[in-house]
Amino acid sequence: MKRFLLEELKRWKSKRNRKPLILNGARQVGKTWLLREFGRTCFDSVAYISLDNNVAARTLFDDDFDVQRIITGLSLLADVKIEPGKTLIILDEIQSAPHALTALKYFCENAPEYVVAAAGSLLGLTVHEGSGYPVGKVDTLELYPLNFVEFLEAAGQERLANVVLSDDEVLINAVSDRLISQLKTYYIIGGMPAVVSNFIQTFDFDSSREIQSQILLDYERDFAKHIPSAYIQRTLEVWHSIPAHLSQENKRFVFGHIRSGARASQYDEALLWLENAGLIYRVKRISKPALPLGAYAEANFYKVFLLDVGLLCAMSQLDPSTILEGSTIYTEFRGAFTEQYVCQQLISQCGLTPYYWSADNSRGEIDFIVQRGNAIYPIEVKAEENLRAKSLRAFSQRYPQVEPIRTSLSPFRREDWMRNVPLYALHAV
Repeated sequence: MKRFLLEELKRWKSKRNRKPLILNGARQVGKTWLLREFGRTCFDSVAYISLDNNVAARTLFDDDFDVQRIITGLSLLADVKIEPGKTLIILDEIQSAPHALTALKYFCENAPEYVVAAAGSLLGLTVHEGSGYPVGKVDTLELYPLNFVEFLEAAGQERLANVVLSDDEVLINAVSDRLISQLKTYYIIGGMPAVVSNFIQTFDFDSSREIQSQILLDYERDFAKHIPSAYIQRTLEVWHSIPAHLSQENKRFVFGHIRSGARASQYDEALLWLENAGLIYRVKRISKPALPLGAYAEANFYKVFLLDVGLLCAMSQLDPSTILEGSTIYTEFRGAFTEQYVCQQLISQCGLTPYYWSADNSRGEIDFIVQRGNAIYPIEVKAEENLRAKSLRAFSQRYPQVEPIRTSLSPFRREDWMRNVPLYALHAV
């Protein structure tokens, strides 16, 4: 299974001022597999140590932070001769050993010749920030669920993936029907590696849904493990409310939709836990499209999306045939799935931070606004081949400095005031 972040790992390895790496990401997005694959393809040897339920490994970090002693212990436990620059040391489930997390500082300062990469639950790592977290002494990378192009590669559609990445608009338009078919499948399967792996072996939507349901259950069990008991119930309430929020025409997160009388002060902490765990994306409203966009973000107005479109499908208990066959029953929720997909791709494939804009009188909204360099792109999302974009046109007339984009199932096309980018080619944004 090809992950594009492998190229970033290779660049990290060759950095002159390389620090120990923490590979961030929600649980079950493939961090362990990716680091093992990195070690297999780019190093002479790999010393893999899981710190979860491994008392012997955790005690290596308890007495002091003598790096040479720790290296000797890791070498014995992994049964691998650890050589500077030639061996990748993988410390998995590092959130289980706070002292191991702190030790990364001493690898950075006292033994930079060793190549160390750590992975762990984002929810667990969050607990230790500010209490032993090696701020400034580590490099970090983010791993997300497979994006759409990675999904194509995994599903044996390498040629389609290469066409999408070619930026050849004529060629992409020529295979649009095949890409739309794959996109609908991606809406159902999503990008969680275990789900994708099962589907490409079985092509069975039902067994893939069972794996998605188990992942969702595992996340809820993680809440009980890492979140203070006072916040667990409210975190579950927020988590379970997300599909209902996205089903609304106005997708802004409203606490009253969780339960009657709910207030922000009661649920802010729960939202923060979910965000820090990488399980949700919070897309803030901006007051105006000016540089930098982040300076105009409004903290109290935002939409909330899940980390993965396939998990949204599972949480919503939507039958796969409803998406594949385009049932009219699904019409109202189609926009939610499409916005979820676009949000996920903007973050994981494009490396952008999405915001949105809405008028104070609620008449007119821009689904997403992103900044790339000094350019600002307002994006209107259409679930089908809808070419109407009234809100986008009005917004571009109000703010002529922006570069409007409509994304839909329609092929690439350019008009005098905007361009249409197909949903299956969002990297072109």
